[in-house]
Amino acid sequence: ERITQTVEITKHVVDIEEKGVKLRLTIVDTPGFGDAVNNTECWKPVADYIDQQFEQYFRDESGLNRKNIQDNRVHCCIYFISPFGHGLRPMDVEFMRALHQRVNIVPVLAKADALTPAEVERMKNKIREEIDHYGIRIYQFPECDSDEDEEFKLQDQALK
Repeated sequence: ERITQTVEITKHVVDIEEKGVKLRLTIVDTPGFGDAVNNTECWKPVADYIDQQFEQYFRDESGLNRKNIQDNRVHCCIYFISPFGHGLRPMDVEFMRALHQRVNIVPVLAKADALTPAEVERMKNKIREEIDHYGIRIYQFPECDSDEDEEFKLQDQALK
């Protein structure tokens, strides 16, 4: 009997406090994503989960008791791209195209430390070209303030 691989969605909640500011960070992991033989619409459970969280928040906001609303919406998707291959896989393109209207996407080259600096640069350029070619909107980091020192501005530009 064939075993079908499913995308499982697991949540990890961490409470962070820094300089008196309390923050509840929820990390949603999707083990099993892209592991099946047939990955047709493997992004669907993730998109459905994001939509459900927005709908729940909207229902809570529309209700009478709005004091204790928990915001479980997905605000950012850190999408890890395989470093093995020649750019984005069709599954990567479909996933990002399905989700870029719903959530901020930050593509990250996974296991980049296994590549040489030249390979990393070549791979990043290829991925950027493909993202532009397919019309995928990814998160654009904001410009740093004009009163920052030059070293910080250079560091900020390098990270972008």
